[in-house]
Amino acid sequence: MNILPDFRTLRPTSLAEAVSALATGGEILAGGTDLLPNLRRGLGRPETLVDLTAISNFGAISVGADGVLRLGAGLTLEVLAEDERVRASWPVIAQAAALVAGPSHRAAATLGGNLCQDTRCVFYNQSEWWRSGNGYCLKYEGDKCHVVVKSDRCYATYHGDIAPSLMVMGATAEIVGPKGVRSLPLSELFREDGAQHLALEQGDVLAAILVPPAQGWVAAYTKARIRDAIDFPLAGLAVALKRDGDAIAGLRIAITGTNSAPLMVATDALWGRPWTAETAEILVQAVRKTSNVLKTTLTGVKYRRRVLLALVRQQVDALWTGK
Repeated sequence: MNILPDFRTLRPTSLAEAVSALATGGEILAGGTDLLPNLRRGLGRPETLVDLTAISNFGAISVGADGVLRLGAGLTLEVLAEDERVRASWPVIAQAAALVAGPSHRAAATLGGNLCQDTRCVFYNQSEWWRSGNGYCLKYEGDKCHVVVKSDRCYATYHGDIAPSLMVMGATAEIVGPKGVRSLPLSELFREDGAQHLALEQGDVLAAILVPPAQGWVAAYTKARIRDAIDFPLAGLAVALKRDGDAIAGLRIAITGTNSAPLMVATDALWGRPWTAETAEILVQAVRKTSNVLKTTLTGVKYRRRVLLALVRQQVDALWTGK
């Protein structure tokens, strides 16, 4: 039987109170769809959970006079996927939100929780008895990475759907912590380390995401998974494209499900060029170079790599032709 460990719960009514509570230890609880299953498996034993659901306007959506979209981190994915403003002007974000897990998960899961979700690995997301029988792992309670045995870092992978869509739209993260408020490009919220994959300090809370106006960018998110619902992406990517006649005026690619963080792919060399078979091959090789597909899921490495490379070509084709 999987039993939750003992902990106390604090329910602050402001971000300042939340920061103060977290500064001395503890973990954030919002929707709980990622945290609670992990705790039931013995992955973590926090003494305190800081419940953010009582903070006023923590899940608000607004569009400023400058056209910038502000998404509160406490926003549920269900609301995000159905918001008419998001669907009309930033459809890739609503699309990605709608592809997360199943309807009941999206009704509880939050934007902040989805972005900050734990990394996953076939050697980590297991029961306590299974992990103990394998000597645990470098990510938690052990000293050995079973994916890359001689590695000094964890290779658990990040499988969030929404981060790539926000990254290609130029999103910024607003973080509130003991040192005040700071902002950084969303891509800088993540680190390529499965055990330390977030650039957050003790007491920090991801408060909101700011997304600039689309300004001519068209974008889409796609992913491969075994089942059409519930499953995390085995490989996923977001593409944002600007077209100027027969030339690529702008191209942004972000991948997920293959590395320990969602990553942007270098595409500057393709700007100003037409979208041809040659250009597509250059892009495919750039994605191949950025991705680092390893044995972190039950699905084979070769399949995940091949499907990622196929998806990027297909998605740019679709945006280029408008189909």
